[in-house]
Amino acid sequence: MSFGDPNNPYGQQPPQAPPQAPYGQQPPVPPQGGQPGYGYPQQGPPQAPPQQPYGYPQQQAPGAPQQPYGYPQQQQMPGYPGQPGMPGMGMPTGYAGWGSRVGAYLIDGLIVGVVPGILYIIAILIAAGSSGPITPDYSGCALDDTQCRLDAIDAASSSTFPVISFLLIAVAGLMAFAALIFILVKEGNTGQTPGKKALGIRTVRETTGQPLGFGMAFVRRLAHFLDSIACSIGYLWPLWDEKGQTFADKAVGSVVLKIQ
Repeated sequence: MSFGDPNNPYGQQPPQAPPQAPYGQQPPVPPQGGQPGYGYPQQGPPQAPPQQPYGYPQQQAPGAPQQPYGYPQQQQMPGYPGQPGMPGMGMPTGYAGWGSRVGAYLIDGLIVGVVPGILYIIAILIAAGSSGPITPDYSGCALDDTQCRLDAIDAASSSTFPVISFLLIAVAGLMAFAALIFILVKEGNTGQTPGKKALGIRTVRETTGQPLGFGMAFVRRLAHFLDSIACSIGYLWPLWDEKGQTFADKAVGSVVLKIQ
C-alpha cells in the first residue's frame, strides 16, 4: 500500500489497458451482444457494398441473356425485317420485291387516272362530234392585211371546240389532283397507298421504321425524277440493290418492306 500518492489514497492498483495486438493483426472484437469497452473498436453502421470501377460492364441478373464483352446492348428499331411493326399494320418480313412495287404503282395509277381519263375521252369525243369545216370570216379584212386573216382563222378554230369539253377537262384535272393528294396522305401517315395495302408492302423511314409523313412522301414523289434520268435506270435499281431502294428512296432515306 502506498500512502505517498495523493491521487490514490487507498493504495488501489490502476486499471490496466488490454494487451495490444501484435503488429499487422486486428484487435480483438467483443463477444456477440456485448458492449464495446476500453480497447475495443467502435462498430459503425453496415457499409454499402463497394461500387464497381468506372468503365467496367454492369453485372446482369441471373438468367438474363449474356451480351458479348465490350459490346453495348443495342435496341432494334421497329419496322425492320423480323421486328414488330406498327399496331394494326402487320409485322415486317423483309424488303419488298420489285414486282410487288410495280403492281402497287399500277393500282395507284388506276385510282388516280381511270376516272379523269374517262372524262378526257368524253371531252375529246364531244369536241370531235361537234367540229366541222373551219370557215374563217374574212369579210372585215383587206386583201393585204395578213394579221387580220390570221385572227379570223384563230377565231374560227376556237369556236369549234364546245364549252362542255373545257368543263370536262377541268373537272378531270381536279379529280386527278385530289386523288394524288389522297394517296400521298395515306402513304405519309400509314406508309401504305391503296396499291401497297393490297399487295402487303409499306414505305417507312430507313432509320426509324416509321412512316415518312406527308411532307417527306411529297418530296419522295418529286425525287422520282432521279429515277427517270439515264433511261429510267432508277426504277430498275431495286432489282439488284440489297435494300430494294430506288434513287428516290436513297435520296430521302426510305425503304419499302413486306408485311404479313
